[in-house]
Amino acid sequence: MHHAIGFIQDFAVIMAIAGVVTVLFHRMRQPVVLGYIAAGVIIEPTPPFNLIHDEATIQTLGEIGVIFLMFSLGLEFSLRKLFRVGATAFVAALSEIVLMIWIGYEIGRWFDWNAMDSLFLGAMLAISSTTIIVKALSELGMKGEHFAQIVFGILIVEDILAIAMLVLLSGIAQTGSVSAGVAVVTLGKLLLFMTVSLIVGILSVPRTLNYVARANSDEMLLVTVLGFCFGFCLLVVKLDYSVALGAFLIGSIMAEARHLARIEHLIAPLRDMFSAIFFVTIGLLLNPKVLVEYAWPIAVITVAVVVGKIVSCGLGTFLAGKDGRTSMSVGMSVSQIGEFSFIIASLGLSLKVTSSFLYPIAVAVSALTTLFTPYLIRAADPITVRLGRAMPAPLANTFGLYSQWLASLTPVSGGPTLFSMTKRIVLQIAMNLALIAAIFLGASYAAPFASTHLARWLETDNTQRVVLWSAALIVALPFLVAVYRKLESLALLLAEVSVQPAKAGRFTRAIRSAISGLIPIVAMFGVFLFVAALSGSILPPFGLMVGVLLCAALLLTVLWRWCVKIHATMQIALRETFEDPREH
Repeated sequence: MHHAIGFIQDFAVIMAIAGVVTVLFHRMRQPVVLGYIAAGVIIEPTPPFNLIHDEATIQTLGEIGVIFLMFSLGLEFSLRKLFRVGATAFVAALSEIVLMIWIGYEIGRWFDWNAMDSLFLGAMLAISSTTIIVKALSELGMKGEHFAQIVFGILIVEDILAIAMLVLLSGIAQTGSVSAGVAVVTLGKLLLFMTVSLIVGILSVPRTLNYVARANSDEMLLVTVLGFCFGFCLLVVKLDYSVALGAFLIGSIMAEARHLARIEHLIAPLRDMFSAIFFVTIGLLLNPKVLVEYAWPIAVITVAVVVGKIVSCGLGTFLAGKDGRTSMSVGMSVSQIGEFSFIIASLGLSLKVTSSFLYPIAVAVSALTTLFTPYLIRAADPITVRLGRAMPAPLANTFGLYSQWLASLTPVSGGPTLFSMTKRIVLQIAMNLALIAAIFLGASYAAPFASTHLARWLETDNTQRVVLWSAALIVALPFLVAVYRKLESLALLLAEVSVQPAKAGRFTRAIRSAISGLIPIVAMFGVFLFVAALSGSILPPFGLMVGVLLCAALLLTVLWRWCVKIHATMQIALRETFEDPREH
Protein backbone atom coordinates (compact mmCIF):
# COMPACT_ATOMS: atom_id res chain seq x y z
CA MET A 1 0.00 0.00 0.00
CA HIS A 2 2.86 2.35 0.85
CA HIS A 3 4.43 1.67 -2.56
CA ALA A 4 1.12 2.47 -4.28
CA ILE A 5 0.82 5.77 -2.41
CA GLY A 6 4.38 6.68 -3.36
CA PHE A 7 3.65 5.91 -7.01
CA ILE A 8 0.47 8.01 -6.95
CA GLN A 9 2.43 10.88 -5.41
CA ASP A 10 5.14 10.65 -8.08
CA PHE A 11 2.53 10.45 -10.83
CA ALA A 12 0.66 13.44 -9.43
CA VAL A 13 3.84 15.53 -9.25
CA ILE A 14 4.74 14.71 -12.87
CA MET A 15 1.28 15.42 -14.26
CA ALA A 16 0.80 18.63 -12.24
CA ILE A 17 4.17 20.20 -13.05
CA ALA A 18 4.04 19.03 -16.67
CA GLY A 19 0.56 20.53 -17.03
CA VAL A 20 1.59 23.93 -15.62
CA VAL A 21 4.82 24.14 -17.65
CA THR A 22 3.21 23.07 -20.94
CA VAL A 23 0.45 25.66 -20.49
CA LEU A 24 3.15 28.31 -20.12
CA PHE A 25 4.96 27.04 -23.21
CA HIS A 26 1.71 27.03 -25.15
CA ARG A 27 1.08 30.65 -24.16
CA MET A 28 4.59 31.47 -25.36
CA ARG A 29 3.80 29.64 -28.63
CA GLN A 30 6.55 27.08 -28.12
CA PRO A 31 6.25 23.31 -28.76
CA VAL A 32 4.71 21.49 -25.81
CA VAL A 33 7.39 18.80 -26.16
CA LEU A 34 9.91 21.34 -24.86
CA GLY A 35 7.53 21.98 -21.98
CA TYR A 36 7.57 18.32 -21.01
CA ILE A 37 11.38 18.26 -21.09
CA ALA A 38 11.51 21.45 -19.01
CA ALA A 39 9.13 19.85 -16.50
CA GLY A 40 11.54 16.93 -16.18
CA VAL A 41 14.40 19.34 -15.47
CA ILE A 42 12.32 20.98 -12.73
CA ILE A 43 11.32 17.63 -11.23
CA GLU A 44 14.86 16.20 -11.42
CA PRO A 45 15.66 14.68 -8.01
CA THR A 46 18.24 17.03 -6.51
CA PRO A 47 18.61 16.77 -2.71
CA PRO A 48 17.13 18.08 -0.55
CA PHE A 49 14.23 18.75 -2.97
CA ASN A 50 13.44 15.18 -4.05
CA LEU A 51 10.02 15.37 -5.68
CA ILE A 52 10.27 11.84 -7.10
CA HIS A 53 10.60 8.82 -4.79
CA ASP A 54 10.55 5.92 -7.28
CA GLU A 55 12.35 7.02 -10.41
CA ALA A 56 12.61 3.43 -11.72
CA THR A 57 8.83 3.14 -11.97
CA ILE A 58 8.63 6.47 -13.78
CA GLN A 59 11.29 5.23 -16.21
CA THR A 60 9.16 2.13 -16.85
CA LEU A 61 6.18 4.32 -17.63
CA GLY A 62 8.45 6.30 -19.95
CA GLU A 63 9.31 3.07 -21.81
CA ILE A 64 5.58 2.47 -22.24
CA GLY A 65 5.53 5.98 -23.66
CA VAL A 66 8.08 4.87 -26.27
CA ILE A 67 5.72 2.04 -27.24
CA PHE A 68 2.77 4.39 -27.66
CA LEU A 69 4.91 6.96 -29.47
CA MET A 70 6.21 4.42 -31.99
CA PHE A 71 2.76 2.83 -32.25
CA SER A 72 1.26 6.21 -33.14
CA LEU A 73 4.00 6.80 -35.73
CA GLY A 74 3.09 3.44 -37.21
CA LEU A 75 -0.57 4.42 -37.39
CA GLU A 76 0.45 7.49 -39.39
CA PHE A 77 2.54 5.27 -41.67
CA SER A 78 0.61 3.71 -44.52
CA LEU A 79 1.91 1.43 -47.24
CA ARG A 80 -0.44 3.19 -49.63
CA LYS A 81 1.29 6.49 -48.82
CA LEU A 82 4.70 4.93 -49.32
CA PHE A 83 3.71 3.64 -52.76
CA ARG A 84 2.59 7.14 -53.78
CA VAL A 85 5.66 9.17 -52.82
CA GLY A 86 7.85 7.49 -55.43
CA ALA A 87 11.62 7.64 -55.62
CA THR A 88 11.90 11.20 -54.26
CA ALA A 89 11.41 10.19 -50.64
CA PHE A 90 13.90 7.31 -50.90
CA VAL A 91 16.62 9.39 -52.55
CA ALA A 92 16.21 12.32 -50.14
CA ALA A 93 16.00 10.19 -46.99
CA LEU A 94 18.94 7.98 -47.94
CA SER A 95 21.18 10.93 -48.83
CA GLU A 96 20.22 12.67 -45.59
CA ILE A 97 20.88 9.66 -43.37
CA VAL A 98 24.21 8.72 -44.95
CA LEU A 99 25.57 12.28 -44.83
CA MET A 100 24.34 13.01 -41.29
CA ILE A 101 25.81 9.79 -39.89
CA TRP A 102 29.15 10.74 -41.43
CA ILE A 103 28.94 14.36 -40.15
CA GLY A 104 28.00 13.23 -36.63
CA TYR A 105 30.81 10.67 -36.53
CA GLU A 106 33.39 13.20 -37.74
CA ILE A 107 32.21 15.79 -35.19
CA GLY A 108 32.55 13.23 -32.40
CA ARG A 109 36.07 12.30 -33.45
CA TRP A 110 36.95 15.99 -33.79
CA PHE A 111 36.01 16.44 -30.11
CA ASP A 112 38.15 13.36 -29.26
CA TRP A 113 35.14 11.26 -28.27
CA ASN A 114 35.48 7.50 -28.59
CA ALA A 115 34.29 5.66 -31.70
CA MET A 116 31.08 4.35 -30.12
CA ASP A 117 30.02 7.81 -28.89
CA SER A 118 30.76 9.24 -32.34
CA LEU A 119 28.81 6.50 -34.11
CA PHE A 120 25.77 6.91 -31.87
CA LEU A 121 25.98 10.68 -32.30
CA GLY A 122 25.86 10.24 -36.08
CA ALA A 123 22.83 7.96 -35.77
CA MET A 124 21.07 10.45 -33.50
CA LEU A 125 21.57 13.26 -36.01
CA ALA A 126 20.35 11.18 -38.96
CA ILE A 127 16.62 10.96 -38.17
CA SER A 128 14.27 13.96 -38.14
CA SER A 129 11.35 14.32 -35.75
CA THR A 130 8.01 13.23 -37.21
CA THR A 131 6.11 14.57 -34.19
CA ILE A 132 7.68 18.04 -34.30
CA ILE A 133 7.45 18.39 -38.10
CA VAL A 134 3.80 17.35 -38.29
CA LYS A 135 2.93 19.68 -35.43
CA ALA A 136 4.85 22.61 -36.95
CA LEU A 137 3.28 22.17 -40.40
CA SER A 138 -0.18 21.87 -38.81
CA GLU A 139 0.27 25.07 -36.81
CA LEU A 140 1.51 26.90 -39.93
CA GLY A 141 -1.38 25.56 -42.02
CA MET A 142 0.97 23.93 -44.56
CA LYS A 143 0.09 20.21 -44.27
CA GLY A 144 -1.65 20.34 -47.65
CA GLU A 145 1.28 21.87 -49.53
CA HIS A 146 3.09 19.79 -52.16
CA PHE A 147 6.42 19.95 -50.33
CA ALA A 148 4.71 18.76 -47.12
CA GLN A 149 3.57 15.56 -48.86
CA ILE A 150 7.16 14.90 -49.89
CA VAL A 151 8.28 15.58 -46.31
CA PHE A 152 5.77 13.03 -44.99
CA GLY A 153 7.08 10.47 -47.48
CA ILE A 154 10.65 11.15 -46.36
CA LEU A 155 9.63 10.71 -42.73
CA ILE A 156 8.06 7.34 -43.56
CA VAL A 157 11.26 6.13 -45.23
CA GLU A 158 13.33 7.53 -42.35
CA ASP A 159 11.24 5.61 -39.82
CA ILE A 160 11.85 2.36 -41.69
CA LEU A 161 15.58 2.98 -42.02
CA ALA A 162 15.77 4.07 -38.37
CA ILE A 163 14.37 0.72 -37.28
CA ALA A 164 17.11 -1.00 -39.29
CA MET A 165 19.63 1.37 -37.72
CA LEU A 166 18.50 0.40 -34.21
CA VAL A 167 19.07 -3.27 -35.00
CA LEU A 168 22.53 -2.62 -36.47
CA LEU A 169 23.54 -0.37 -33.57
CA SER A 170 22.51 -3.08 -31.10
CA GLY A 171 24.70 -5.58 -32.94
CA ILE A 172 27.65 -3.19 -33.09
CA ALA A 173 27.28 -2.29 -29.41
CA GLN A 174 27.28 -5.94 -28.34
CA THR A 175 30.17 -7.13 -30.55
CA GLY A 176 32.20 -3.91 -30.80
CA SER A 177 32.26 -4.10 -34.58
CA VAL A 178 30.22 -5.41 -37.46
CA SER A 179 31.47 -6.95 -40.70
CA ALA A 180 29.81 -6.50 -44.06
CA GLY A 181 28.62 -10.11 -43.97
CA VAL A 182 27.08 -9.73 -40.53
CA ALA A 183 25.40 -6.48 -41.57
CA VAL A 184 23.90 -8.12 -44.67
CA VAL A 185 22.65 -11.11 -42.67
CA THR A 186 21.23 -8.85 -39.95
CA LEU A 187 19.44 -6.62 -42.43
CA GLY A 188 18.27 -9.68 -44.36
CA LYS A 189 16.72 -11.22 -41.24
CA LEU A 190 15.16 -7.88 -40.34
CA LEU A 191 13.73 -7.46 -43.84
CA LEU A 192 12.36 -11.02 -43.77
CA PHE A 193 10.79 -10.50 -40.36
CA MET A 194 9.23 -7.18 -41.36
CA THR A 195 7.94 -8.58 -44.67
CA VAL A 196 6.33 -11.63 -43.09
CA SER A 197 4.94 -9.59 -40.21
CA LEU A 198 3.38 -7.08 -42.59
CA ILE A 199 1.90 -9.74 -44.89
CA VAL A 200 0.49 -11.95 -42.13
CA GLY A 201 -0.56 -8.95 -40.04
CA ILE A 202 -2.31 -7.15 -42.91
CA LEU A 203 -4.17 -10.35 -43.78
CA SER A 204 -5.45 -10.85 -40.23
CA VAL A 205 -5.27 -7.79 -37.95
CA PRO A 206 -7.31 -5.21 -39.95
CA ARG A 207 -10.05 -7.76 -40.63
CA THR A 208 -10.19 -8.68 -36.93
CA LEU A 209 -10.39 -5.01 -35.94
CA ASN A 210 -13.10 -4.37 -38.53
CA TYR A 211 -15.10 -7.27 -37.06
CA VAL A 212 -14.69 -5.95 -33.49
CA ALA A 213 -15.53 -2.40 -34.58
CA ARG A 214 -18.91 -3.51 -35.92
CA ALA A 215 -20.02 -4.05 -32.32
CA ASN A 216 -19.93 -0.23 -31.87
CA SER A 217 -18.15 -0.60 -28.53
CA ASP A 218 -15.19 1.70 -28.03
CA GLU A 219 -14.15 -0.30 -24.99
CA MET A 220 -13.96 -3.58 -26.95
CA LEU A 221 -12.07 -1.95 -29.80
CA LEU A 222 -9.56 -0.22 -27.48
CA VAL A 223 -8.84 -3.39 -25.50
CA THR A 224 -8.39 -5.37 -28.74
CA VAL A 225 -6.02 -2.76 -30.17
CA LEU A 226 -3.95 -2.70 -26.97
CA GLY A 227 -3.89 -6.50 -26.91
CA PHE A 228 -2.49 -6.62 -30.43
CA CYS A 229 -0.01 -3.83 -29.67
CA PHE A 230 1.54 -5.20 -26.49
CA GLY A 231 1.24 -8.84 -27.60
CA PHE A 232 3.17 -8.17 -30.79
CA CYS A 233 5.75 -6.08 -28.88
CA LEU A 234 6.29 -9.05 -26.56
CA LEU A 235 6.79 -11.36 -29.55
CA VAL A 236 9.33 -8.98 -31.07
CA VAL A 237 11.27 -8.75 -27.80
CA LYS A 238 11.31 -12.56 -27.55
CA LEU A 239 12.89 -12.61 -31.02
CA ASP A 240 15.65 -10.23 -29.75
CA TYR A 241 14.42 -7.17 -31.65
CA SER A 242 13.66 -3.73 -30.25
CA VAL A 243 10.28 -3.07 -28.66
CA ALA A 244 10.21 0.10 -30.76
CA LEU A 245 10.27 -2.09 -33.88
CA GLY A 246 7.29 -4.09 -32.64
CA ALA A 247 5.24 -1.01 -31.79
CA PHE A 248 5.99 0.62 -35.14
CA LEU A 249 5.20 -2.53 -37.16
CA ILE A 250 1.89 -3.29 -35.46
CA GLY A 251 0.92 0.36 -35.82
CA SER A 252 1.67 0.30 -39.56
CA ILE A 253 -0.39 -2.90 -39.87
CA MET A 254 -3.35 -1.30 -38.10
CA ALA A 255 -2.97 1.72 -40.39
CA GLU A 256 -4.63 -0.43 -43.08
CA ALA A 257 -7.79 -0.94 -40.97
CA ARG A 258 -10.97 0.72 -42.23
CA HIS A 259 -11.66 2.16 -38.80
CA LEU A 260 -8.24 3.83 -38.52
CA ALA A 261 -9.66 7.25 -37.58
CA ARG A 262 -11.63 5.71 -34.72
CA ILE A 263 -8.58 3.77 -33.50
CA GLU A 264 -6.45 6.93 -33.56
CA HIS A 265 -9.15 8.78 -31.61
CA LEU A 266 -9.19 6.06 -28.91
CA ILE A 267 -5.40 5.80 -28.68
CA ALA A 268 -4.74 9.56 -28.64
CA PRO A 269 -5.33 10.14 -24.87
CA LEU A 270 -3.13 7.18 -23.90
CA ARG A 271 -0.47 8.25 -26.37
CA ASP A 272 -0.49 11.83 -25.07
CA MET A 273 -0.29 10.78 -21.42
CA PHE A 274 2.49 8.19 -21.74
CA SER A 275 4.39 10.23 -24.33
CA ALA A 276 4.33 13.15 -21.90
CA ILE A 277 5.88 10.89 -19.25
CA PHE A 278 8.51 9.76 -21.77
CA PHE A 279 9.57 13.32 -22.53
CA VAL A 280 9.53 14.15 -18.80
CA THR A 281 11.91 11.24 -18.17
CA ILE A 282 14.18 12.77 -20.81
CA GLY A 283 14.18 15.97 -18.76
CA LEU A 284 14.97 13.94 -15.64
CA LEU A 285 18.20 12.81 -17.33
CA LEU A 286 19.07 16.32 -18.46
CA ASN A 287 21.82 17.63 -16.22
CA PRO A 288 22.21 21.45 -16.55
CA LYS A 289 25.86 21.16 -15.48
CA VAL A 290 26.55 18.92 -18.46
CA LEU A 291 24.88 21.43 -20.79
CA VAL A 292 27.14 24.22 -19.52
CA GLU A 293 30.22 22.00 -19.74
CA TYR A 294 29.40 20.91 -23.30
CA ALA A 295 28.00 24.21 -24.57
CA TRP A 296 30.51 24.37 -27.43
CA PRO A 297 29.79 20.85 -28.78
CA ILE A 298 26.04 21.55 -28.50
CA ALA A 299 26.42 24.73 -30.57
CA VAL A 300 28.55 22.97 -33.23
CA ILE A 301 26.18 19.99 -33.45
CA THR A 302 23.12 22.27 -33.70
CA VAL A 303 24.62 24.15 -36.64
CA ALA A 304 25.66 20.85 -38.24
CA VAL A 305 22.11 19.48 -37.94
CA VAL A 306 20.48 22.53 -39.50
CA VAL A 307 23.00 23.07 -42.30
CA GLY A 308 23.63 19.37 -42.94
CA LYS A 309 19.97 18.44 -43.26
CA ILE A 310 19.16 21.43 -45.48
CA VAL A 311 22.00 20.48 -47.83
CA SER A 312 21.59 16.68 -47.78
CA CYS A 313 17.82 16.43 -47.87
CA GLY A 314 17.34 19.47 -50.11
CA LEU A 315 19.96 18.24 -52.57
CA GLY A 316 18.52 14.73 -52.51
CA THR A 317 15.05 16.09 -53.29
CA PHE A 318 16.44 18.16 -56.16
CA LEU A 319 18.40 15.21 -57.59
CA ALA A 320 15.15 13.21 -57.52
CA GLY A 321 13.62 15.74 -59.89
CA LYS A 322 11.93 18.45 -57.79
CA ASP A 323 12.37 22.18 -58.35
CA GLY A 324 14.59 24.41 -56.20
CA ARG A 325 11.75 25.98 -54.21
CA THR A 326 10.29 22.59 -53.24
CA SER A 327 13.75 21.18 -52.44
CA MET A 328 14.60 24.09 -50.14
CA SER A 329 11.24 23.84 -48.35
CA VAL A 330 11.76 20.10 -47.82
CA GLY A 331 15.32 20.57 -46.53
CA MET A 332 14.38 23.33 -44.09
CA SER A 333 11.36 21.38 -42.81
CA VAL A 334 13.39 18.36 -41.65
CA SER A 335 16.24 20.32 -40.02
CA GLN A 336 15.82 18.99 -36.49
CA ILE A 337 16.11 15.84 -34.40
CA GLY A 338 13.58 14.45 -31.96
CA GLU A 339 12.02 11.32 -30.53
CA PHE A 340 14.06 8.75 -32.49
CA SER A 341 17.27 10.46 -31.40
CA PHE A 342 16.19 10.02 -27.77
CA ILE A 343 15.43 6.34 -28.40
CA ILE A 344 18.87 5.83 -29.97
CA ALA A 345 20.51 7.69 -27.06
CA SER A 346 18.55 5.53 -24.60
CA LEU A 347 19.74 2.42 -26.43
CA GLY A 348 23.36 3.48 -25.98
CA LEU A 349 22.84 4.10 -22.26
CA SER A 350 20.93 0.85 -21.68
CA LEU A 351 23.66 -1.15 -23.43
CA LYS A 352 26.30 0.82 -21.47
CA VAL A 353 28.36 1.61 -24.57
CA THR A 354 27.98 5.42 -24.69
CA SER A 355 29.09 8.15 -22.31
CA SER A 356 26.59 9.82 -20.00
CA PHE A 357 27.05 13.27 -21.59
CA LEU A 358 25.69 12.14 -24.98
CA TYR A 359 22.06 11.94 -23.88
CA PRO A 360 21.73 15.51 -22.53
CA ILE A 361 23.59 16.82 -25.59
CA ALA A 362 21.01 15.13 -27.85
CA VAL A 363 18.17 16.62 -25.80
CA ALA A 364 19.70 20.11 -25.93
CA VAL A 365 20.26 19.94 -29.70
CA SER A 366 16.71 18.68 -30.18
CA ALA A 367 15.33 21.55 -28.10
CA LEU A 368 17.30 24.17 -30.05
CA THR A 369 16.48 22.74 -33.49
CA THR A 370 12.81 22.40 -32.50
CA LEU A 371 12.74 26.11 -31.65
CA PHE A 372 14.18 26.93 -35.08
CA THR A 373 11.84 24.66 -37.08
CA PRO A 374 8.83 27.00 -37.60
CA TYR A 375 11.11 29.90 -38.52
CA LEU A 376 13.08 27.77 -40.99
CA ILE A 377 9.91 26.57 -42.71
CA ARG A 378 8.66 30.17 -43.07
CA ALA A 379 12.05 31.34 -44.37
CA ALA A 380 12.30 28.69 -47.13
CA ASP A 381 10.68 30.76 -49.89
CA PRO A 382 12.56 34.04 -49.20
CA ILE A 383 15.88 32.19 -49.01
CA THR A 384 15.12 30.36 -52.27
CA VAL A 385 14.39 33.68 -54.02
CA ARG A 386 17.62 35.24 -52.73
CA LEU A 387 19.69 32.22 -53.73
CA GLY A 388 18.10 32.26 -57.17
CA ARG A 389 19.07 35.89 -57.66
CA ALA A 390 22.60 35.38 -56.34
CA MET A 391 23.26 32.17 -58.31
CA PRO A 392 25.55 32.57 -61.35
CA ALA A 393 23.74 32.22 -64.67
CA PRO A 394 25.76 29.18 -65.89
CA LEU A 395 25.00 27.26 -62.68
CA ALA A 396 21.28 28.15 -62.84
CA ASN A 397 21.17 27.01 -66.49
CA THR A 398 22.84 23.72 -65.54
CA PHE A 399 20.24 23.06 -62.83
CA GLY A 400 17.46 23.93 -65.29
CA LEU A 401 18.81 21.54 -67.92
CA TYR A 402 19.06 18.78 -65.30
CA SER A 403 15.40 19.24 -64.33
CA GLN A 404 14.33 19.17 -67.99
CA TRP A 405 16.35 15.99 -68.58
CA LEU A 406 14.68 14.23 -65.64
CA ALA A 407 11.24 15.33 -66.89
CA SER A 408 12.01 13.84 -70.30
CA LEU A 409 12.67 10.46 -68.68
CA THR A 410 9.17 10.27 -67.17
CA PRO A 411 7.00 7.87 -69.20
CA VAL A 412 3.96 9.51 -70.80
CA SER A 413 1.84 6.42 -71.35
CA GLY A 414 -0.17 5.22 -68.38
CA GLY A 415 -0.59 1.64 -69.67
CA PRO A 416 1.24 -1.39 -68.26
CA THR A 417 4.79 -1.83 -69.55
CA LEU A 418 6.98 -4.90 -69.75
CA PHE A 419 9.01 -3.57 -66.83
CA SER A 420 5.94 -2.97 -64.65
CA MET A 421 4.52 -6.43 -65.38
CA THR A 422 7.86 -8.11 -64.68
CA LYS A 423 8.31 -6.10 -61.49
CA ARG A 424 4.86 -7.11 -60.24
CA ILE A 425 5.52 -10.82 -60.87
CA VAL A 426 8.97 -10.69 -59.25
CA LEU A 427 7.50 -8.88 -56.22
CA GLN A 428 4.84 -11.56 -55.83
CA ILE A 429 7.48 -14.29 -56.06
CA ALA A 430 9.59 -12.51 -53.43
CA MET A 431 6.63 -12.18 -51.04
CA ASN A 432 5.80 -15.88 -51.33
CA LEU A 433 9.45 -16.83 -50.85
CA ALA A 434 9.52 -14.67 -47.73
CA LEU A 435 6.55 -16.58 -46.31
CA ILE A 436 8.18 -19.93 -47.22
CA ALA A 437 11.42 -18.84 -45.53
CA ALA A 438 9.51 -17.77 -42.43
CA ILE A 439 7.74 -21.15 -42.22
CA PHE A 440 10.94 -23.20 -42.36
CA LEU A 441 12.88 -20.82 -40.10
CA GLY A 442 10.00 -20.94 -37.64
CA ALA A 443 10.05 -24.74 -37.72
CA SER A 444 13.82 -24.72 -37.11
CA TYR A 445 13.40 -22.25 -34.25
CA ALA A 446 10.63 -24.36 -32.67
CA ALA A 447 12.49 -27.67 -33.14
CA PRO A 448 14.18 -27.75 -29.68
CA PHE A 449 10.82 -27.18 -27.97
CA ALA A 450 8.92 -29.61 -30.21
CA SER A 451 11.53 -32.35 -29.80
CA THR A 452 10.80 -32.70 -26.09
CA HIS A 453 7.17 -33.56 -26.92
CA LEU A 454 7.92 -35.66 -30.02
CA ALA A 455 10.44 -37.76 -28.06
CA ARG A 456 7.52 -39.45 -26.25
CA TRP A 457 6.36 -41.09 -29.51
CA LEU A 458 9.40 -40.87 -31.80
CA GLU A 459 12.65 -42.17 -30.40
CA THR A 460 15.15 -41.36 -33.12
CA ASP A 461 16.30 -37.89 -34.06
CA ASN A 462 15.92 -38.60 -37.77
CA THR A 463 12.25 -39.49 -37.37
CA GLN A 464 11.63 -36.28 -35.47
CA ARG A 465 13.29 -34.33 -38.27
CA VAL A 466 11.06 -36.02 -40.83
CA VAL A 467 7.94 -35.02 -38.91
CA LEU A 468 9.03 -31.41 -38.39
CA TRP A 469 10.25 -30.90 -41.96
CA SER A 470 7.14 -32.58 -43.40
CA ALA A 471 4.87 -30.38 -41.30
CA ALA A 472 6.67 -27.24 -42.50
CA LEU A 473 6.51 -28.49 -46.11
CA ILE A 474 2.74 -29.10 -45.90
CA VAL A 475 2.12 -25.62 -44.47
CA ALA A 476 4.30 -24.10 -47.20
CA LEU A 477 2.62 -25.97 -50.08
CA PRO A 478 0.20 -23.17 -51.11
CA PHE A 479 3.07 -20.70 -51.31
CA LEU A 480 5.33 -23.14 -53.19
CA VAL A 481 2.53 -23.67 -55.71
CA ALA A 482 2.14 -19.89 -56.00
CA VAL A 483 5.88 -19.47 -56.64
CA TYR A 484 5.76 -22.12 -59.37
CA ARG A 485 2.76 -20.54 -61.07
CA LYS A 486 4.32 -17.07 -60.93
CA LEU A 487 7.55 -18.48 -62.36
CA GLU A 488 5.51 -19.95 -65.21
CA SER A 489 4.00 -16.52 -65.91
CA LEU A 490 7.43 -14.88 -65.78
CA ALA A 491 8.91 -17.54 -68.08
CA LEU A 492 6.11 -17.09 -70.62
CA LEU A 493 6.61 -13.34 -70.57
CA LEU A 494 10.38 -13.64 -71.04
CA ALA A 495 9.97 -16.24 -73.78
CA GLU A 496 7.57 -14.02 -75.72
CA VAL A 497 9.94 -11.06 -75.51
CA SER A 498 13.27 -12.79 -76.05
CA VAL A 499 12.31 -15.11 -78.93
CA GLN A 500 11.11 -13.21 -82.00
CA PRO A 501 9.67 -14.93 -85.11
CA ALA A 502 11.89 -12.79 -87.36
CA LYS A 503 14.98 -14.55 -86.00
CA ALA A 504 13.70 -17.93 -84.79
CA GLY A 505 11.48 -18.60 -87.79
CA ARG A 506 9.53 -21.86 -87.67
CA PHE A 507 11.31 -22.84 -84.43
CA THR A 508 9.75 -19.91 -82.55
CA ARG A 509 7.02 -21.91 -80.86
CA ALA A 510 9.35 -24.78 -79.87
CA ILE A 511 12.00 -22.46 -78.42
CA ARG A 512 9.40 -20.48 -76.51
CA SER A 513 7.90 -23.67 -75.15
CA ALA A 514 11.33 -24.94 -74.07
CA ILE A 515 12.19 -21.68 -72.31
CA SER A 516 8.82 -21.39 -70.57
CA GLY A 517 9.08 -24.99 -69.38
CA LEU A 518 12.73 -24.97 -68.36
CA ILE A 519 12.86 -21.74 -66.34
CA PRO A 520 10.27 -22.80 -63.68
CA ILE A 521 11.94 -26.21 -63.21
CA VAL A 522 15.43 -24.77 -62.77
CA ALA A 523 14.12 -21.99 -60.53
CA MET A 524 12.19 -24.44 -58.32
CA PHE A 525 15.40 -26.46 -57.88
CA GLY A 526 16.97 -23.23 -56.64
CA VAL A 527 14.00 -22.76 -54.30
CA PHE A 528 14.58 -26.27 -52.93
CA LEU A 529 18.25 -25.47 -52.23
CA PHE A 530 17.10 -22.23 -50.56
CA VAL A 531 14.66 -24.15 -48.33
CA ALA A 532 17.27 -26.81 -47.52
CA ALA A 533 19.77 -24.14 -46.46
CA LEU A 534 17.21 -22.44 -44.21
CA SER A 535 16.07 -25.66 -42.56
CA GLY A 536 19.47 -27.33 -42.14
CA SER A 537 18.87 -28.04 -38.45
CA ILE A 538 15.72 -30.10 -39.17
CA LEU A 539 16.59 -31.41 -42.64
CA PRO A 540 16.14 -35.22 -42.77
CA PRO A 541 18.84 -37.51 -44.21
CA PHE A 542 18.90 -37.76 -48.01
CA GLY A 543 16.98 -41.02 -48.31
CA LEU A 544 14.21 -39.98 -45.94
CA MET A 545 14.06 -36.54 -47.55
CA VAL A 546 13.50 -38.07 -50.99
CA GLY A 547 10.68 -40.15 -49.52
CA VAL A 548 9.10 -37.04 -48.00
CA LEU A 549 9.34 -35.19 -51.30
CA LEU A 550 7.72 -38.08 -53.20
CA CYS A 551 4.86 -38.19 -50.69
CA ALA A 552 4.51 -34.40 -50.98
CA ALA A 553 4.37 -34.68 -54.78
CA LEU A 554 1.57 -37.28 -54.56
CA LEU A 555 -0.25 -35.15 -52.04
CA LEU A 556 0.14 -32.12 -54.27
CA THR A 557 -1.60 -33.86 -57.19
CA VAL A 558 -4.67 -34.16 -54.96
CA LEU A 559 -4.44 -30.75 -53.27
CA TRP A 560 -3.26 -28.64 -56.23
CA ARG A 561 -6.60 -26.90 -56.78
CA TRP A 562 -7.01 -26.40 -53.04
CA CYS A 563 -3.57 -24.77 -52.80
CA VAL A 564 -4.37 -22.48 -55.74
CA LYS A 565 -7.71 -21.55 -54.16
CA ILE A 566 -6.14 -20.83 -50.77
CA HIS A 567 -3.49 -18.57 -52.27
CA ALA A 568 -6.01 -16.77 -54.49
CA THR A 569 -8.19 -16.11 -51.44
CA MET A 570 -5.20 -14.61 -49.62
CA GLN A 571 -4.36 -12.40 -52.61
CA ILE A 572 -7.92 -11.11 -52.78
CA ALA A 573 -7.92 -10.42 -49.02
CA LEU A 574 -4.62 -8.55 -49.31
CA ARG A 575 -5.90 -6.47 -52.23
CA GLU A 576 -9.14 -5.63 -50.40
CA THR A 577 -7.20 -4.53 -47.33
CA PHE A 578 -5.09 -2.14 -49.40
CA GLU A 579 -8.13 -0.53 -50.99
CA ASP A 580 -8.74 2.95 -49.60
CA PRO A 581 -11.86 2.87 -47.35
CA ARG A 582 -12.89 6.23 -48.76
CA GLU A 583 -13.44 4.53 -52.12
CA HIS A 584 -16.38 2.52 -50.77
